[in-house]
Amino acid sequence: MSQFILYQGKAKELSYFPYIIEFANYKIQNIQLNSQEIKTNEGIRICLIIDGKFDWIIDGQPFLLYPNDVSLTCPWQSSGSSKGAYDIGALMWITIKPSHFEANGELVLGEWSSISETDQRVIGKILTLNKKPVLTRLKACQQIFQNIEFELFSKELGYRTRVNHLIDELLITAVRHLSKQDNLRRDFPQTFLKLEQTLRENLSHSWSVEEMAGLVGLGTTAFSEKVKAFSGFSPLNYLINIRISEAIKLLSRKDLSLTDIALETGFYSSQHFSSTFKKLTGYTPREFRKNTD
Repeated sequence: MSQFILYQGKAKELSYFPYIIEFANYKIQNIQLNSQEIKTNEGIRICLIIDGKFDWIIDGQPFLLYPNDVSLTCPWQSSGSSKGAYDIGALMWITIKPSHFEANGELVLGEWSSISETDQRVIGKILTLNKKPVLTRLKACQQIFQNIEFELFSKELGYRTRVNHLIDELLITAVRHLSKQDNLRRDFPQTFLKLEQTLRENLSHSWSVEEMAGLVGLGTTAFSEKVKAFSGFSPLNYLINIRISEAIKLLSRKDLSLTDIALETGFYSSQHFSSTFKKLTGYTPREFRKNTD
């Protein structure tokens, strides 16, 4: 299929899809001035880089995009090139106009979408809280884009339903990746430090692996793998080490009993605290306190 840019109201292919503002498969072989000025989106815009390197400003932040990267922006966010022109390369994009979308996260896609109301609200929240609108290495979107293109131009039986479902799939794929990206990319150590701070501030809580994973937006399996890779411990053993390190600090306080310290650091009894403490330090809490007097 040759390159194209379809505009709502001008392209017959979009006549049955009023919520699609633009759909494009565009190859840039020569830089054209004023071809990509920075401007505010008209809807939710999903753009996939097929080939080349693009230097863009998105919502006031500079980004470099490479093949299989995707930009995902909201109607009130601006995007474009600081040079005012597309770089040489190839990309596909679609701009979707929801029935309702507010900056507080309230999202209603429209009757065309089969995504549940509950999931639409979650998608809206994720999009509005997003501070990093570039999704890295999201190759799965390319096949979805190509399938949408095929359906729009072939107009085979059921193509209208198929296009609607594919755009749902594209949006879900992008937002799922977005919700996980902060914790899967190179800055996971910073996320890990924020998690540790939260745990230390709430050690008396009986944390489960599911709750800890939820704090950083990961499933339990991915979370356990990340914690193991970063700390060398399973999540629960990592938590126990935090509990013990905080207990060591509290043992210097003579106004706290061993039972107080045990409960404050999340152990269900002083006996459990004592046995765990000795296993990790070689001393009981009482012995440790005496030796540090």
